[in-house]
Amino acid sequence: MKKNAIKIAIISALGVSTLTGCMGQMATTGMVTKFNLKAVDNRYGREGLFILLSPVYGIASIADLFIFNAVEFWTGTNPISGKSPAVVDTPADALLKVNSKLDKSLTTVPLQTNNSQIEQATMTEIDENTLQMELTYLDGTHKILRGEKGSDSVAFYLNDQYITTVSDQDLQHYVEAASI
Repeated sequence: MKKNAIKIAIISALGVSTLTGCMGQMATTGMVTKFNLKAVDNRYGREGLFILLSPVYGIASIADLFIFNAVEFWTGTNPISGKSPAVVDTPADALLKVNSKLDKSLTTVPLQTNNSQIEQATMTEIDENTLQMELTYLDGTHKILRGEKGSDSVAFYLNDQYITTVSDQDLQHYVEAASI
């Protein structure tokens, strides 16, 4: 009788945490990934380490899904990263919006090939609200990336074609996330 009560309590606790907090920052898994990226500076070595660490990734993911993300859901702050608000509380308009009229070549990730490696990059301050980066590639192509500061956001242009506008708060969150 006692064993059944313990089983029911465990199943209920897992069920409640599963239903309420599986969406979150996945901070524990992120820590394992960060370790992998810092431990080896080679794509093949990182993949090898990933395979060796696959049980650790599994445990970290389970801990995130069933424990830490549930805590994040109920408290609004992830206990591992200390970041808030909770992912589920992020407003929909906080996500980056990309100009839907862009050429398709600007909406895909450029795969690095021998002819697209950067030969030179130069950053220039045009005025107090505008920075411009000129990129010259080994194949001779030239691109200009420009950021124009608004009152509370930055608009980005590639070769004078609008790409997106990002709020100052989103940029700050990006810088904080990149520094972890």
